[in-house]
Amino acid sequence: MTGPACGGSGPLAGWWQQRADVVVIGTGVAGLTAALAAHRAGRTVTVLSKAAAESAATATCYAQGGIAVALGGDPDAVTAHVADTVAAGGGLCDPHAVESIVAEGHRAVADLVGDGARFDESHPGQWALTREGGHSRRRIIHAGGDATGAEVQRALDVAAARLDIRYEHVAMDILLDDGTVAGVQVLSPHGVGVLHTSAVILATGGLGQLYAATTNPAGSTGDGIALALRAGAAVGDLEFIQFHPTMLFDGRTGGRRPLITEALRGEGAILVDAQGNSVMAGLHPMADLAPRDVVAAAIDAHLRTTGSPCVYLDARGIAGFEARFPTVTASCRAVGIDPTRQPIPVVPGAHYSCGGVVTDVAGQTEVPGLFAAGEVARTGMHGANRLASNSLLEGLVVGGRAGRAAAAHASSAGAVVARAPRRPDPEMIDRAELQHAMSRDASVVRDGAGLMRLTETLASARRRPATTRARVEDAALTVTARAVAAAATERTETRGSHHRADHPSTDETWARSTVLRMVDERIVVDAPVVA
Repeated sequence: MTGPACGGSGPLAGWWQQRADVVVIGTGVAGLTAALAAHRAGRTVTVLSKAAAESAATATCYAQGGIAVALGGDPDAVTAHVADTVAAGGGLCDPHAVESIVAEGHRAVADLVGDGARFDESHPGQWALTREGGHSRRRIIHAGGDATGAEVQRALDVAAARLDIRYEHVAMDILLDDGTVAGVQVLSPHGVGVLHTSAVILATGGLGQLYAATTNPAGSTGDGIALALRAGAAVGDLEFIQFHPTMLFDGRTGGRRPLITEALRGEGAILVDAQGNSVMAGLHPMADLAPRDVVAAAIDAHLRTTGSPCVYLDARGIAGFEARFPTVTASCRAVGIDPTRQPIPVVPGAHYSCGGVVTDVAGQTEVPGLFAAGEVARTGMHGANRLASNSLLEGLVVGGRAGRAAAAHASSAGAVVARAPRRPDPEMIDRAELQHAMSRDASVVRDGAGLMRLTETLASARRRPATTRARVEDAALTVTARAVAAAATERTETRGSHHRADHPSTDETWARSTVLRMVDERIVVDAPVVA
């Protein structure tokens, strides 16, 4: 940013003001893919990142396993991938959305390769494939062994170097004119200002920082959920938060921790207890390769029953472990574990939000000009539980579509002028208190009493001015936590990654999505969407 364009009259007097055809909020796989697509469609694009340039770590950077992709346009490969995704989704996937996204996966990956990404090869010109939980075949491409996300981010960062990326710019509000997007209110090093635009793409990632321990980076604070709700958009399926079964356990009780990629189990690693007994034996036909919700719930039950602090992933039988899994090796050795000689201590950790802002498969929300892509969006791809390695796939496909759709909308909408609303200071709760309450009452297994207690805790939030990034995040976490609590309370059954101890069975009358909206600053349950 070369300097704010100040001036104006009315409610924006004294604020900086600028303009772009398309504004993208987020710099991970979905955000940069969308921004590049909009730029290539001939629109002016501004990308917002709340991080400092030198520390702009995204969730994409931490993705280890790979990208699930049906190669070569093989109809059978697409059909099998769709079937595995729908099976993992607990009856809530939209099969048409799944097929649409899966069928375009190979082309989207080819575009990424065109931007410079390089994937591991088994032979020259032939990608190496691995398998993860819930997949019926090997279809997952990877880079650097277990550093796929880092390679995806590197390639996109290089391609996006031509774009206008604003670091330390925090999106505070989506501004509307007669129900249509007209701009974004932004907190920047220059103070509060407005980017006038007719098209905004939310690509803010997930909400793992709702919990004390997560695989997510510090910026995963549910920002896009809060922005969308305040703009009048619907969110759905927020009760379905995937807890990765194998997060590295190092004795700490909080903070971001490395995940231990599911690809280890795809290569033969097994989950055992302290005595070396199998944790998954007899619990599921796929045993250690069962879908994530099954494995996470099994580990959680084992820990609750035994009082053990962790279980162990025994990967000592994997040949060439260090070369195949350098990221896992480094993470383990950083806490004194040699994974080639010792089982790896693991616990479930908050990982991925299967729900989000309700969109179609091109990222369009019901608010004209507002789009969402990546983990923040609910396209119908994941349903009640995400199939491993479908996240980067969805980010690439829907990110590209959202970028092109936003560019087309901006072209047709023309120039707009935003007026900042006079909103009261947002409600927020102390972050440590919120994370403790969410970890206690809305973790792998929930129940009605705990959710009621959580709701009461969240009701104690107080209004504070959102004058810093941390305050904006705390307000977003509070809104998002209330939405998760409302959705989890509403769904009185166990399905996918939502486990209710007081309703342990799946109820087919609940084979529908839970949709939420914000009305007068309150989260309310809307009419459900039937899957």
